[in-house]
Amino acid sequence: MNTENSSDQLNDLPDEILMMIFKKLHNITLLYFLSDVNIRLNKIVHDSIFTNRLTLLNFEPSCLILQMYSSLYFAYPLSDLVLDRFCSHILSKIHQKVKWLDIESPSMERILLSTNYPNLVGIGLYNIYLENAVHLFSDDRLFTSTYKKQISSLVIDIKASGEENPTRNENIVLFTHIFNTFTNIKYWSIFNLVSIFIL
Repeated sequence: MNTENSSDQLNDLPDEILMMIFKKLHNITLLYFLSDVNIRLNKIVHDSIFTNRLTLLNFEPSCLILQMYSSLYFAYPLSDLVLDRFCSHILSKIHQKVKWLDIESPSMERILLSTNYPNLVGIGLYNIYLENAVHLFSDDRLFTSTYKKQISSLVIDIKASGEENPTRNENIVLFTHIFNTFTNIKYWSIFNLVSIFIL
């Protein structure tokens, strides 16, 4: 089946049916494959239902279990091909609708600098190494003064460089930088493999 036939078949379905089908799909896959196919599909896939929260990373379940018996998931980046398309074409078209971003360390800079997110109120940062975290929150290129004021929810997945837990002093330094960077935080949680901090 070629792409033109697939597009024509989708165009034959009413918007309500397409919305029901598309809600069952992962929004990143939907945006990647159907953005810019035609004006009608753009209108549907660029709806806030699909653009409100973007998880621009993949999660891989692990066989490790926390004491609470919930599975751990490891974050890893999207493929370069997918990330390139999002950063060069898709994000600039939907940036005003994005309220939450889930991103991981290697692609964070590309995603945050690819466009402005005027309605971004939440961010999930994954695979952040403890020794880089303080510098990350001091980087005014990534977290402009606008983001610092508008982000009210923050989730951070901290990776320790070795087998040891972060020390109390390292945690204090990190938390101080977070609160100095994001002045409007109402909800935040910081995870690492050994301990979980939720306030």
